[in-house]
Formats: sequence, structure tokens, C-alpha cells
Amino acid sequence: MPQASTASRKVRAAQTRAALLDAARRLFSDRGYLNTKITDITAAAGRSTGSFYEHFAGKDELLQALLAEMEDAIDERMVGLEHPRDHDLTDRDQLRDHLGVAWTVMRQNRPVTLALFQAMVADDPGTGRAWRDLREQTETIREHLEYLVERGHQLPGDPEFIAVAMGAMLVTLNYAVLTPPGGEDDRRVIDTLTDLLLHGLAGPASHPADEA
Repeated sequence: MPQASTASRKVRAAQTRAALLDAARRLFSDRGYLNTKITDITAAAGRSTGSFYEHFAGKDELLQALLAEMEDAIDERMVGLEHPRDHDLTDRDQLRDHLGVAWTVMRQNRPVTLALFQAMVADDPGTGRAWRDLREQTETIREHLEYLVERGHQLPGDPEFIAVAMGAMLVTLNYAVLTPPGGEDDRRVIDTLTDLLLHGLAGPASHPADEA
């Protein structure tokens, strides 16, 4: 009997945690991270405020749990898929593929990515959180840019700085673009970003007059 009781408590705890996370997603999508209170989350989840603190120390820890779930889902989709660092981002198709994947992930998980953006910019700039978060999120892009440098390609700046700048552009646009995810608007954003960044990475396009 004690074992059954323990199992029941674990099930109820897991259900409460899931309900809190689901409620947070909905509220972050509707009103934003900064305007959502813990009591809003517990009310929407139909749980007590005390139950929130049994699972999370605060709203930021809950956000990190949502981020972990998002990353786990991405990892599951990537199982068995290799991603070597020797990608040439000066090739339009490869650059567009990378931007498209990043943009799609952000749009499909918009409640979480919007909350992460708000939490990042609301933090004291002196903590360096924005730089750390963007650097971590753009590690793959940085590796591809470093590969270009190793091949002798001259970039407009340091690979890490360029990668962070690209990440900042993506997350800010995700925050600013109000149309629902999917469809023509997302394709337009990806194509525009691709062409905007391409000549910064590959150098200006040559013109017949330049080659004469």
C-alpha cells in the first residue's frame, strides 16, 4: 500500500508540473513573460500557488524547464542526423537552410522563444546574460564561420561576434513579426535574411563594370 501511495503522489506531481508548464506557455503567448505573474500561471493551471514552488523556485526556473523541453524535442528530431562543421555559409542554399531551420524552430516554439527574449533583455545589462545566451544559441553558426576562416575566407569580423549578431537579428525579428507562424510570411523573412546576410559573409556581388 505505501508503494501505491508513493506512485500516486508521483503521478499527481507530474500532472501538476505539466499543467503549470502548459499554462505558462499559453499565458506567455497571450500576454508575454514579463506581464505574467506566478499567480496567473497557477490560476490558469487550476493549481495552488504553493504547488508551484514545489516544482520551481521561480518564474525563470519554469522558463528554463520550458527551454529544456524545447531542446529535448529538437534533439529527438535530430537523432541520426549528422551536422558537420564544414558547411559553407557563403553558399546561398546552405545559408538559407541554416536560417530556415533556426527561424522555424523559433516560430514553432514562439511562446517559449518570446519569453526567453523578454527575460534576456529585461536582465541587467551588466550581467552579460544577453551575450552569453546569444553566444550559446549560435554556437553551430560560429563553428561554420570558423571553418570558413580556416579555409582562408575573409569574414567582415570575428566569427563569434558575427554569429551573435546573426542570432540577435533572428530573435529580435521573431519578437517583432506578428503574423502567425508558417506560410508565405515566414518564407519571405527567411529569403530576406538570407540575401541580407549573404553579401556580408561572401563579399559584395561582382558587377560587369568591376570585372572590365
